Amino acid sequence: MKVEQYCVGEVGTNCYFLINDETKETLVIDPGDAAGRLAGRIREEGLQPRAILLTHGHFDHAMAAEELAEEFGVQIYAHEKEKETLQQPELNRSPMIGRRDVYHADVFVKDGEILKLAGMELAVLHTPGHTEGGCCYYLEKEKAVFCGDTLFCQSVGRTDFPRGSMSDLMRSIREKLMTMPDDVTAYPGHMDKTTIGMERKYNPFL
Repeated sequence: MKVEQYCVGEVGTNCYFLINDETKETLVIDPGDAAGRLAGRIREEGLQPRAILLTHGHFDHAMAAEELAEEFGVQIYAHEKEKETLQQPELNRSPMIGRRDVYHADVFVKDGEILKLAGMELAVLHTPGHTEGGCCYYLEKEKAVFCGDTLFCQSVGRTDFPRGSMSDLMRSIREKLMTMPDDVTAYPGHMDKTTIGMERKYNPFL
């Protein structure tokens, strides 16, 4: 497995390419902007996109998803409780950048579901708090979790947006993420990657 990180959009969102080294099959996680740039990298590297995975429906994570999905003929995945966030501008926060966007997903997943995509297995972890249907994608064998805006390096996601909840967020982190081994790498939606062990030891919110 290979992970490529691209910082996109006005608020510096991390979009990840999760690449199967053997086949070049690729999962695109949280393409929040710069569809042309991301598509260019896909073509330059000869990657084979198989799906787009959203950790949540805020504009800075979802804005380029539909364009990429159409260009490469793949489906967009999101948690089943994130449908309203995707579809309502007040919830997906697109008015913050002067837009009123409506996003969509083709496949709505459930907590605990195992996705078998691009030759990899990813467990869906519902982690509400930042949004109602926020989720993380955990690759147990590869010791990696893509955690969106749930957990950051020495911080956590904000909960002051509509339907945010600090109590739900902290419960999500403790019950879904802090139960993982220390050496699991956490790939967040913003800022630098970290490990579960580092956050268990140094995150002031924990």
